[in-house]
Amino acid sequence: MKAPEPQKYVGAVENAVRILRRLAQADESEGVAIVARETGMNVSTAFNILKTLTKERLVTFDAQTKSYAIGLGILELAAPMLGRNPTDVIRPIMEQISADHSVLVALWTVTPTGRIVLTDRVVPTRVVHADMRQGARLPDLAGAIGRCIAAVRNPDRETLRDAYGTMRWQREPGFDAYWNDVQQARRDGFAFDFGNLFRGLSMAAVAIRDIEGAPRLGLSAISIADQIDEAGLRDAALALREAGHFIEANMFGRRD
Repeated sequence: MKAPEPQKYVGAVENAVRILRRLAQADESEGVAIVARETGMNVSTAFNILKTLTKERLVTFDAQTKSYAIGLGILELAAPMLGRNPTDVIRPIMEQISADHSVLVALWTVTPTGRIVLTDRVVPTRVVHADMRQGARLPDLAGAIGRCIAAVRNPDRETLRDAYGTMRWQREPGFDAYWNDVQQARRDGFAFDFGNLFRGLSMAAVAIRDIEGAPRLGLSAISIADQIDEAGLRDAALALREAGHFIEANMFGRRD
């Protein structure tokens, strides 16, 4: 079979998106030289793209300060998304990760009652897979997501030890190992569970924070243990982390 040709992308469109993202994250309007420097393109290219975006009202230009800012035209593009169920917006991201890594991808909602609730899940289509019932509930500090939530909340060791004592595991990791996993999750932005919460299942997860830094959602990648190695699960974890940052920024307005 002939190998598929590599995907081709339009550089000018990529540059325009890069500029829009830069202006959306900026605290104040910026001149063309700053935009060019921060987006890694030459001044002439940035200037021409900014002029085009201004014409389309996606960017505004201040003639006095010679600077650019994100424009109201962005709302015209974003308006159809504003009334949609957040799950519908996140699902395409989940589908892509599931297809790329052959894992079940689950979306969890963190409740104020110490639980996480399975809100949605996407199952892989080409491999035998584990599954979970939508609406399933778990303790919010258990498993891979629990390690991430604990990392975000950052309780002291004794407080976390008390919480650990209330959890049920099919194969208990031991508190010291769990504590070390939480500290690693704080550094990495993701965590793993290798058959502790459920025997035979390997999981990677991330916690998704709101603008105040509180965990609101979680994303996990779940696979039958023998179908994925640690390197493959780590690749899935990196994809989850990137998706989590994207959701934090665009759904909750969080900027690190």
